[in-house]
Amino acid sequence: MIYAEDVTIESVFLHHIGNKSLEEGCKFSEEPLLMDDKVEVALKTYFFESFNDKELYHLDHDVDIKLNEIYSYVGQIFSGESTLKEQANNIARHLYRCSDHPNIKPGELCIALLRDCQIEGQVLDAVGIFKAENKDTFLKVIARKNQFEVESDEGINVGKLDKGCLIFNTDEEEGYLVTVVDQTNKGVEARFWSDDFLHLKHRRDIYFNTNNVLEACKSFVSEALPEEYTMEKADQIDLLNKSIGYFKDNERFVQEEFEGAVFKDPDVIQSFQSFNTQFADERDMDMPQSFEISKDAVKKKSRVFKSVIKLDKNFHVYVHGNRDFIERGTDPDGRKFYKLYYDNEQ
Repeated sequence: MIYAEDVTIESVFLHHIGNKSLEEGCKFSEEPLLMDDKVEVALKTYFFESFNDKELYHLDHDVDIKLNEIYSYVGQIFSGESTLKEQANNIARHLYRCSDHPNIKPGELCIALLRDCQIEGQVLDAVGIFKAENKDTFLKVIARKNQFEVESDEGINVGKLDKGCLIFNTDEEEGYLVTVVDQTNKGVEARFWSDDFLHLKHRRDIYFNTNNVLEACKSFVSEALPEEYTMEKADQIDLLNKSIGYFKDNERFVQEEFEGAVFKDPDVIQSFQSFNTQFADERDMDMPQSFEISKDAVKKKSRVFKSVIKLDKNFHVYVHGNRDFIERGTDPDGRKFYKLYYDNEQ
């Protein structure tokens, strides 16, 4: 987890970033943000509350990590070669250059230098980059003698971070350690924060390995396997349930053991191995045959392992257990049916 209790916010610069394709430009602050104790507490909430450090990243570049703009700017802040003000301006200009899709919203950009952040048992300095794109309406109640008045205004909700990243001063050679928030999840502009602005890659850790093997297994069972074999939907779901069950029941993934427990048939196992190799090659990554399982990755991935059979618009059949308790057939009139066996009705 990221612990923010002992964090010191050394300095914050606030800029406004427009949309480049609409030629909206930028507005830069010349002085750091003035903070009293209440503002600092609110900023800590805004800076840290939305982050989930279970999925971690490194900054990346296709040619050389030193050519990654954010890596260069942040590195100069950490080394003391440059001031936060100078590099905050560079970060803002870089974000503006990346904001060239007409659907990207303008907003306020905070760049903060943070001391004594705790993550993975380390106490580290960090640079935080946060963009607020959406404003909430709030009501301010004012007491005047024998009555109250209400005024409305718009502002940033400190509990709703639209986009942000924390870049920690560790793993410098790999591209620093990064955690990210991006609430945009659709449209062409959805990935500009992570891909164009930061240029991130997943950190190669147990979360990454667990997530990728589960994704490969889901794709194999749902897409590739039915092309090779005639399979009932219930059989596909049974394999998906066995796959996620293996990861829930074990502390360590061993590929040979997993294949025997889930697929069993040597021909299917060989097909999975070929698919797994292709899956890794297309994504330019290694697929280790043994690693510690991340329960956090399993929990997140299990949400997309669907165990439901949809029958027209009339019924949904959820299959959670024994495949032998469900049968598929066709009656003499040609109507398809499922037969379910059970012990107790709840």
